[in-house]
Amino acid sequence: MSPEERATRLYNRVMMLHTQGKADSAAFFLPMALQAYTMLPALDVDARYHIGVLDLTGGNAAAALAQADTIRRTVPTHLFGYMLRARGLELERDTAGARRAYRDFLRHEAAERTRRRPEYGDHAENLDAFHEQAAKAAGAARAAPRGN
Repeated sequence: MSPEERATRLYNRVMMLHTQGKADSAAFFLPMALQAYTMLPALDVDARYHIGVLDLTGGNAAAALAQADTIRRTVPTHLFGYMLRARGLELERDTAGARRAYRDFLRHEAAERTRRRPEYGDHAENLDAFHEQAAKAAGAARAAPRGN
């Protein structure tokens, strides 16, 4: 198995265990997943998103925000940067900052989704769920169409 496959499998395992409410098991595999990503020769936006989500799962808002900032420097309007930023700021109890990140997500979502980035297809359910949460959190009575 390649280093990329190993990292992705561990990420998926942590996310599945977390979703199933098996916090102890997710916590057991979390350091292994993060370590697997440090062993990759390069990190693309999708890998940085995975790392950020793992950081959030472990309660490390600062690390997730660092991944969000790196994504934004690489691809300024990439939706994953806004997603990690909103979640990280929520974890830090920065409601105003999180609301700004949600609004930024909504403002860039339609144009970004028309780009049909492969990682958007891989995380379509997450993007759809985040859209709903962003519309609610931003107080948007009518959010911009998603542009599928």
